[in-house]
Amino acid sequence: MNRDHTPCLLVVDDDPAFNRVLVRALAQRGFDAYGATDSEGAVELAHDHAPEFIVLDLNIGGASGLKLIRPLLAASPGARILVLTGYASIATAVDAVKLGAVQYLAKPAAVDAIIQALEVGEDAAESAVPDLPMSVDRLEWEHIQRVLAAHDGNISATARALQMHRRTLQRKLARPPAS
Repeated sequence: MNRDHTPCLLVVDDDPAFNRVLVRALAQRGFDAYGATDSEGAVELAHDHAPEFIVLDLNIGGASGLKLIRPLLAASPGARILVLTGYASIATAVDAVKLGAVQYLAKPAAVDAIIQALEVGEDAAESAVPDLPMSVDRLEWEHIQRVLAAHDGNISATARALQMHRRTLQRKLARPPAS
């Protein structure tokens, strides 16, 4: 981060307490930080402040935060967007990057990890391929996440597509695999 310039950062998360805490922590680390808890407020703040960095939750008021990436980039061209989510999956990470996000982190993420992810150059975004293949639980989780994304987060439609009881799907979603 250039110390001669105070970088502007926008946090978009529908949890008001989390949003406030993250904005405060980022402000303490040298950012001119703003927070929005809904889509309209996020786009308005992006227009008003042209943030260089945006931390975007994957779920905004029950809707996909991915739908906000393009409007945020239109409001603030060149912004580096980090998608932050409690439901990390390869499918949503790929979708986020295709739409223009530069990084993707799973919650909980430390403030310093968020800053590091935002400031890493594009050439450093490549990560090492893991030595071990994914576990069966992880493969199932990834498949569920792809089907859930294809049904715009609708649990009932996803359960029908997977030929699974809705409550079973909800239990599986509540327990992400360790790795």
